[in-house]
Order: sequence, then structure tokens, then C-alpha cells
Amino acid sequence: MVDLAGQYQKIKPEVDSAIAEILTNTSFINGPAVKQFQQSLEKYLGVKHVIPCANGTDALQVAMMALNLQPGDEVITTSFTFIATAEVIALLQLTPVLVDVDPDTFNIDPDAIEKAITSRTKAIVPVHLFGQCSDMDRIMEIAHRHQLYVIEDNAQAIGADFHSKDGSVRKAGTIGHIGCTSFFPSKNLGCYGDGGAIFTNDDAMAEQIRIVVNHGMKVRYYHDYVGVNSRLDSIQAAVLNIKLKRLDDYAEARRYAANYYNNAFAACDKLKTPVTANFTTHVFHQYTLVTHCVNREKLMAHLQSKGIASAIYYPVPLHLQKAYLDPRYKKGDFPVTEQLCKTVISLPIHTEFDDETLKYVTSSVLEFLK
Repeated sequence: MVDLAGQYQKIKPEVDSAIAEILTNTSFINGPAVKQFQQSLEKYLGVKHVIPCANGTDALQVAMMALNLQPGDEVITTSFTFIATAEVIALLQLTPVLVDVDPDTFNIDPDAIEKAITSRTKAIVPVHLFGQCSDMDRIMEIAHRHQLYVIEDNAQAIGADFHSKDGSVRKAGTIGHIGCTSFFPSKNLGCYGDGGAIFTNDDAMAEQIRIVVNHGMKVRYYHDYVGVNSRLDSIQAAVLNIKLKRLDDYAEARRYAANYYNNAFAACDKLKTPVTANFTTHVFHQYTLVTHCVNREKLMAHLQSKGIASAIYYPVPLHLQKAYLDPRYKKGDFPVTEQLCKTVISLPIHTEFDDETLKYVTSSVLEFLK
């Protein structure tokens, strides 16, 4: 699904040199590379505070801990997402409230958010799925009216631009009260291990987040809060520093591949190509098709026989996952999500594609659909 080896070869001298420097100076934890990456990402995103952490799941958990949410508080999010989004809500003994998604963008439906709000609702977690922003104007308006926090799950859309109706343009993850991202290797901005970060423009919130990620400690060995140990190590920060300079180029390469796919499949009535909302750019963390009257498993087997990867993101919605079964929800409650889980398929998309490979992938798909 991604070509990390090919990507590494293009930046190998810089990466090898940066890692060797850290091995030499032994600044493995909270070294200069971490500070440099933090500042570079703040500048790129146009946000006041970036707090690096160990992974994207930690980023979501720390954000909720920093907001001092209490057991039983309700957090609204989507049923069509990776499990981490709801996992941290459950781990903190908060109550996940799941809602359906827009059938075109696959992102959380603002109308469904509004209907799900109760007196116990404290936060909304929109997921910028597959590489484009949720409708943040509407989400922020709803949050402001009901005095709710917004935590953006930006693990898949770092670098995407949100065009607000007020004319401003902001980066995904910087619009809500807190933004969270993952630097898992396959992400658009990925390191060579685990990593994550939290963003905010609120000074007091940033201070609280920094305390939580550092064992609840502001002054060394004085612990004022229950915290966690969640750090981005220096080697990962050094890799991210190098890749961040190329993030926009990486996004452009992904868009090129997506456009190639779109053109190739335009006349095929068995495939619905991705729809990009008019208020966002798309950085295509995944290229996800919706199939119609297609045996998806046989299509995947056909592609595998051709040496082509494919994947299903996601085969089971959160409300039907065994670990999250809840009497509040039953099969059929979220028809858009459930239909997507039955029909979506993602094709490889990454920064190292050439036209020959793209032609091979698309012709192999169309060959099966004849």
C-alpha cells in the first residue's frame, strides 16, 4: 500500500547523517532534534503550540486528559474510523457516542452530531478520514453553541487545508480546541517507528498537555496531576524533520496518483471515485473507492494475483465491534457507515508511483470488472 523503501532511498543521505549524529551525541530523549521538529511543525501548521508525544493514540488520550473530562462524560465521534478514536474514550471511562457519516466524504455528519448532543456531552472528535477535512465550520458552530470541546483526529490528513466560509485558510488539526496526529510509518508524514503530536493555540491548554505527557509533572519530581509517559524520541524527530520539508511535495504526488485513478475509473459504473468537499484540499492518505455490484473479495484476490496490494478501511464499524457492543446501538442504526464497510476498497497510493505502475494497477482493476 506504501513504498517506504523507495521513499527512504531518496532521502537516505540526510536520514543516515541525522541518525548518526544522534547516536554520536547520545541525545536520545528530548534532544535538539525534538525541539527543532516541534518548532518546524508549529511554523508549518501556523499553530502556537505543538507538543510531540509517543504515538497518535496517546495524542488523543492526552488531549482528553488535559481537558479534565470525567468518567461518564459523553464524547461524540464517528462509527467509521480506526479503533483508536473510540479506544481512548473507553479507556478513560468516558462514554463514546457514535454517529453516522456523510456518504460522499466519509467524514462525520454534522447533522448527526447535533442530534446526538445531550446534557452530558462534553466533546466532539471529528476524524479527518483518508486525507480531507470534516466540515469544521459547522462542527465549530455546533460546539460553540453547546459549549463543547472539539478534538480533531488528524492522523490521516496532516497537510490538508481547510477553507473556512469566513475566507481564512487553516491547516487540518488547527481549527478545533486541540488537534492530534500520528506519525506511524505509513502516514503521509511518517517516522521510522511510533510517534505523534498534539496541537493547540490555547496557552493554558498547551501547558496542561505538556504536564500530562510528562508524568503529570511541571517541576521535576513534583507531580500535581495524574499523567502519562509519552515522548517522541530524538531519532524519530530527526526523520520527521527531514520529511516535513517534503510534506507538500508528498501530498502533490499522492494527488497526482489519485487524479490518475479518477480518470481511469471515470467511465466505470461499478466504482465510485473519492469525492473531495469544496471546503478542503485532499492529501489522500488512502485512495478509497466505493464498489457497486462487485465481489470485493474476488477483486482483492485478483489484484493479489497480479502483485497489487489492496485493503479495506474499515470492514467493521465501531458500533458492531465486539469490544464496543452497546445496547444503545444495533445493526442498521448507521446505514451509511454499514454500507461503506461492505463496499469500500482502498488501492495503493504513495509518493513513489510512476505512470507505468499506475497504468498497471488501473488496468488490472478494470480487467476484473469487465
